[in-house]
Amino acid sequence: MSNKIILLVEDNPDDEALTLRALQKNHILNEVVVARDGREALDYLFGVGAYAGRDPHDLPQIVLLDLKLPKLNGLEVLRQVRADPRTRPLPVVMLTSSNEERDILHSYSLGVNSYVRKPVDFIEFVEAVRQLGLHWLVLNQPPLEK
Repeated sequence: MSNKIILLVEDNPDDEALTLRALQKNHILNEVVVARDGREALDYLFGVGAYAGRDPHDLPQIVLLDLKLPKLNGLEVLRQVRADPRTRPLPVVMLTSSNEERDILHSYSLGVNSYVRKPVDFIEFVEAVRQLGLHWLVLNQPPLEK
């Protein structure tokens, strides 16, 4: 994939703006597609609904997924992403404010690649986003597309 798209699944406008600002501050200039609920995220990934006609094989480089979402929560989105062979290898990072042990365990049991708690402090958040970008957009070697 030449244009490494980031799919940000976030229903809170303040957290969306904060994440976009942190990406910008770290000079991560990838296109960011924002889905504001779990259903919209799946529609985007599978090219259905409002995204009918989008090639579902043209997947983002990474999904930054909030846990608490309307329509379908992040765990259900993750479950459906991992259940489909087309999206199974897609890197998914749970980027959430939840620090509940059961949420962490459940996320990993469903196959999340990483679980990152959103820091309250903006400087810490910018650093967390920098590290995510460095790892998932630069260092990580995804499987070759077929």
